[in-house]
Amino acid sequence: MSTSTETPISSELNQESVDRFRFSDYFGPAVVFGFFIAVWYLLANVILPQQKRFLLPSPHSVLTEGFFVWHSGTRRGLYPILMSLWDSAKIALIGLLLTIIIGMSLAIFMSSRRWFERATWPYLVAIQSAPILALTPLIRALIDGSTKQRLLVVVLIAIFPIVSNTLFGLLSADKSQHELFTLHNTSRWTRLTKLQIPSALPNIFVGLRISAGLAVIGAVVGDFYFREGGVVGIGAQIDVYRARLWGPELITAIILASLLGLVVFLIFGWIAKKVIGKWHITTRGN
Repeated sequence: MSTSTETPISSELNQESVDRFRFSDYFGPAVVFGFFIAVWYLLANVILPQQKRFLLPSPHSVLTEGFFVWHSGTRRGLYPILMSLWDSAKIALIGLLLTIIIGMSLAIFMSSRRWFERATWPYLVAIQSAPILALTPLIRALIDGSTKQRLLVVVLIAIFPIVSNTLFGLLSADKSQHELFTLHNTSRWTRLTKLQIPSALPNIFVGLRISAGLAVIGAVVGDFYFREGGVVGIGAQIDVYRARLWGPELITAIILASLLGLVVFLIFGWIAKKVIGKWHITTRGN
C-alpha cells in the first residue's frame, strides 16, 4: 500500500506558486511594453520639437501607414518590407549554419590541440573586435558577389560566441570522468562523443542562442554595405527609407528586423530546452 507524502495543503500551495509565476511571466512583459509605447508617444508628440516630429512617427501612424498598407508605390508598404526581410532571413540562416559548422569544428580541434588553441585564439578575438565597416573594402576586393560578401559578414560577426562557449564546455568535462575513460583506454573520438560533447551541450546552446541573434545583425549590416542589382535585404530597405525620410516605413522595417532576431533567438532557446531541459536544471532563488 503506497502513501502520498504530499498533503492537500502543500499541493494547493505549489499550484498557487505555479499560477503566480505564470502570471508574472505575462504581466511583466505587458507592463514593459505599455511603458515603451507610452514613452514612444511622449517622444513623438511632446518632447521632440514640432519641426523634428516627422523623424519619429507615433505608434498609430506606424500601424496605419506601415503595417496596414500592403503596397503603395515603389518600395512602400508592407509587401516590399516583407520581401526584403525574407531575403535577409535566408542570408542569416545560411550564414548561421556555416558559422555553426566552422565554429564547432574549430572549437573541437582547439580542445584537442593546445598549440592550435594558443595559435588561433588571438585571431578570433581580433575578428570579434574588428569593426566590420573597416573590413568592408577588403571584403569587397577579395570576394565577388553580394551574397558571398553578406554571408562572410554573418560568419565574422557570429562565430566568436560559438567557438568560445563550445570550447569552454568541451574543456569543462569532469576530471574524474576523463580518468575513467583513460582507465578503459577509450579512443579520442569516443571520449569526445560520449563525454565532452554531452557535457558541453548547455554551453554550446548558450553560444548558439547568442550567435543566432548576431547572425541577424550580420545579415542586416551586410545589406547596408553590399548591394548588387538593386535593393536587397531589410538593411538596404532601411537605408532607402532613411534617405527618403519615410518615417512609418522606416520604423516598420526596424521593428520587423528586431522581431526576426527575437524569433531566431527563441527558436534556439526552444531547441535547447528540448535537447537538454530534461537533465540540465537551472536553479533560481526564491
